[in-house]
Amino acid sequence: MRIDPLQQVERLDWRRALGIVFGFGAQVLFAFTVCGLFIFLFDSRAASWEDSANWFVVDSLLALQFAVVHSLMLLPAARSRIAAWLPSSLYGTLFCFATCGGLWLIFEFWHSSPTVIWQATGATAIAVRIAFCCSWVALFFSIRLGGLGYQTGWTQWLYWFRRKPLPRRGLTQHGAYRWLRHPVYLSFLGLIWLTPQMTLDHALLTGAWTAYIFVGSVLKDRRLEYYLGDEYREYASRVAGYPGMIFGPLAKWPPLERRELQRRVA
Repeated sequence: MRIDPLQQVERLDWRRALGIVFGFGAQVLFAFTVCGLFIFLFDSRAASWEDSANWFVVDSLLALQFAVVHSLMLLPAARSRIAAWLPSSLYGTLFCFATCGGLWLIFEFWHSSPTVIWQATGATAIAVRIAFCCSWVALFFSIRLGGLGYQTGWTQWLYWFRRKPLPRRGLTQHGAYRWLRHPVYLSFLGLIWLTPQMTLDHALLTGAWTAYIFVGSVLKDRRLEYYLGDEYREYASRVAGYPGMIFGPLAKWPPLERRELQRRVA
């Protein structure tokens, strides 16, 4: 059956129109999600549901769904499969939607707990609030160093919109990246730990996301090694994942020659 060229052009235009809406929608959703996350973490009473008998199960599932989906979508294998039906330039936009969607599930269905583990008051509470806000500044600064547009999918989408090939993304080694490999994750740790009132449900979220951040840091190292090869291995041999890490996968990696020898022996 022969396809009318005019119908084919119209079909492609519809796909492009959907891609444009998809890209702009992701940026709007990202902006609202950042505001929602600030409110949710700033005020431990911002949970949507009061304490209930099954709060632990519900909150655990909510915390895990974000970590699992976020991590799976970053795997090269998952990206390859999704690229079979979605243009690779729009993958960052899809990732932004998935990340924001996971966070909004937490905002809407999180259960609060009246049990308080610690409560800071007076000057201590003010100092914690200031440190919390400073963590937000550090987070945006770190993301900007690594490319804010890449984090939200805007840069990839913009090249798709202009019908231009996406240039190879270089390795960021300036600013905070000179002293640690994961400044974004370290800043995020400040968001979840720095609270003047640590309730039991907040402690659950903090524990789950702290574990996720360290596991995610290792997975990010593996991804960047996969994509950048020796360039990233040389960088990781000079810079630790986090300050004070002297052993384990988040410490400085062995020099390239020793790392290659270890691989051959293994």
